[in-house]
Amino acid sequence: MFNKIYDKIKKFIKEEYKTLIFFGILYFIVLCPVNYYIITGGGTVDIKDRVQIKNSYKSKGSMRLAYVSQIKGTILTYGLSFIVPSWEKESMDDYKYSKEEKVSDLEFRDDLDLKVANEWAIYHAYDMAGKKFQIKKSHLYIIYVEEHNKKMLNVGDEILEVKGEKVNSFDDFSRIITSCSDKEKIKIKLLRGKKEIEREVEVYLENGKLMVGVMVSRLDDYKTSPEVSLKFRSSESGPSGGMMLTLDIYNKLTKKDITKGLNIVGTGTIEEDGSIGEIGGVKYKLMGAVKDKADVFIVPSNNYKEALKCKKENNYNIKLIKAINIRQVLNEMKKIKK
Repeated sequence: MFNKIYDKIKKFIKEEYKTLIFFGILYFIVLCPVNYYIITGGGTVDIKDRVQIKNSYKSKGSMRLAYVSQIKGTILTYGLSFIVPSWEKESMDDYKYSKEEKVSDLEFRDDLDLKVANEWAIYHAYDMAGKKFQIKKSHLYIIYVEEHNKKMLNVGDEILEVKGEKVNSFDDFSRIITSCSDKEKIKIKLLRGKKEIEREVEVYLENGKLMVGVMVSRLDDYKTSPEVSLKFRSSESGPSGGMMLTLDIYNKLTKKDITKGLNIVGTGTIEEDGSIGEIGGVKYKLMGAVKDKADVFIVPSNNYKEALKCKKENNYNIKLIKAINIRQVLNEMKKIKK
């Protein structure tokens, strides 16, 4: 029985080896990853599908997030980036904090960046609208681990306690570490997935500072009145929608419609102090805004010159607003005439 099956397989391979080699090569070209992201264009998405607030005010216009389409590079898409004029390649190393980092580390940071941007958007929108909000809980996540600690700590671990003391903020974490001595071994309690674990790490002195070889980021959970919920897709990540999300939440909280019936598109991060941070792919995002017939494109001050150049070169009929901080952007929005 076995010999008959073996003979049939052997015969099939002998007769079809060329076809098998062809499909093997095709599979390799299409699916084999390379160390690049491929930027394939831009577009916009209506924020109304992402923000839900009970008894919110309606808008005559629209607020839209500008985005770039980014895919993980393969041999095929990398090769096409040299042929297709609108495709660009970006090395994954440009996003890594060290060459040893894994793609999963980048993906966790991108996902966390989105969540942090969302919470800052809530904070600033409710603050500007004069609505009630408070922090329910703060989380401190590890976003980078030095090589010597990678057996102990992972990117994505949530820090719960250090030396038996609860940690709710970076200040808590920093205060405890700086109270240690050089080469002191300390215990850190972590939440990894759904499991609490404890690890021992060594504090060391570098450039006059006591460290444990990690970088951390804080994420706050807010309780708001009225209640707000945000719904983003699992494929969406990064902080570049923070500014527009802030404006949309504010617009839903206040009676006066700042869109004035216009199609408003924008991009830019929202920082803790309300400043608007630089983003990538601005020309693609502007092209996407024009394609979707936007009246206004809001762009961070550090990207403004590039956007203005792109507008002039392509003779785009769209108003640009330079974004420095969120209150300045809001004032500029209020000045817009329909």
